[in-house]
Amino acid sequence: MKHQAEESKLCKPHAICIPFPAQGHINPMLKLAKLLHVRGFHITYVNTEFNHRRLIKSRGPNSLVGLPSFRFEFIPDGLPPSNEDATQDVPSLCEACKKSCLAPFKDLVTRLNDNSNFPPVTCIVSDAAMSFTLQVSQELGIPNVAFWTASGCSLWAFLQYPKLVEKGYFPLKDESYLTNGYLDTIIDWIPRMEGIRLKNLPSFITTTVDEPSYIVIKYVMEEILDKILKFSALILNTFDTLEGDVMKQISTLYPAIYTIGPLHRSMSNNLSQEEDLKLIGSNLWKEDIPQCLEWLDTKKPNSVVYVNFGSVTVMNNEQLIEFAWGLANTKMNFLWIVRSDLVMGDLAILPREFLAESKERGLLGGWCPQEQVLSHPSIGGFLTHCGWNSTFESISFGVPMLCWPFFGDQQTNCWFSCNRWGVGMEINSNVKREVIQELVRELMIGEKGKEMKENALKWKKLAEEAINSSDGSSYMNFEKLVSHVLLPKGLSLD
Repeated sequence: MKHQAEESKLCKPHAICIPFPAQGHINPMLKLAKLLHVRGFHITYVNTEFNHRRLIKSRGPNSLVGLPSFRFEFIPDGLPPSNEDATQDVPSLCEACKKSCLAPFKDLVTRLNDNSNFPPVTCIVSDAAMSFTLQVSQELGIPNVAFWTASGCSLWAFLQYPKLVEKGYFPLKDESYLTNGYLDTIIDWIPRMEGIRLKNLPSFITTTVDEPSYIVIKYVMEEILDKILKFSALILNTFDTLEGDVMKQISTLYPAIYTIGPLHRSMSNNLSQEEDLKLIGSNLWKEDIPQCLEWLDTKKPNSVVYVNFGSVTVMNNEQLIEFAWGLANTKMNFLWIVRSDLVMGDLAILPREFLAESKERGLLGGWCPQEQVLSHPSIGGFLTHCGWNSTFESISFGVPMLCWPFFGDQQTNCWFSCNRWGVGMEINSNVKREVIQELVRELMIGEKGKEMKENALKWKKLAEEAINSSDGSSYMNFEKLVSHVLLPKGLSLD
């Protein structure tokens, strides 16, 4: 019997899942890894050593022990030590992934394949930003699928960058182009993005060649867009009815595309009996779980505005104070997640007067289980940076948004939320407390807010239909991904 169990274990497909080393990429990749594990895959989840240490720090020393068939490994990123409570510098991460990660990743895969206690690696699920993994999968002759963890609309926008360069729209000639109205230029030649302006495209469009952000866009163009066709398939955490128009455009370039979202809803449906797997988490900051959920339990339905600017967004102290007084002056309940590194180059310290004035209505936290918060009945609106995880979770839980985009794809997610999906209102980057007060009240109790709530609930219903096990588009796409791409020929999961 023992021999048969060992043989059965070795016959399992074995997927390596490797995210780009940032919170917004780690979260969806872990959800996908869990779904694959439920379907019968042995999983090796690979973080960088820096994020591996952060996870242990935030979740406890036993948090990454995993299960016999779901293990965590790490590789060095080649960067010097840095603050372990903050996301690493993104341009530096891009350079490190390009120059330093291939050799240790190859060594890891070799070590895994030499371990007789585990099945050999049969496929790689790679963040689209980790294209160095292609060399390993090509040498082994195994499938390697790219996971684009941002939105479909942002991918379609990024795919326009070569043409934008060709037409001379960017890089910007100098910093005056940031303020002289140039970024309001309408780009009328991108199908399914009619009416979009330069400033609504991913924010790297606003860089000059001398800025660090230019490193990121070069990385996107050279290491992602130029190599994405070499992957066996492309996965997106979205669903067809939400982004069908742009997905049809993208599929003319990359036909092997699988939309399998919302992953967080699929995961909750599939892990109802998988208690050990549910305990494996991905948040790099320690969560204030009992406090924030117990506080929300005391509030009326749709009475709390949730505020969270994600894991990368930073602001100056003046902006922090304007947000604070804008929230306080609404006289409404709010849950505000204030990371320790939210303010550029300093600790996020709020005025005592604000804390005293809002203590009966507001709760501040360092981090929280966002899906549990957004699905809580007391939440009526979300003030967000419009990262894709936050945007997509908000849509699929039926929560309307106030959008203050900061970086990368967030500008495009914001534009679609406000102009295509009808679930958001944008806040100008020049934050003023009077504007915050007015928009929060409109979000929570105004006519526009009610309209946005109705739209959000419609999208929530469509999201639920997408993952339905009988005929949902995302459910069927996931099954096709497993059987047509990831599963070795001749091997069955039944």
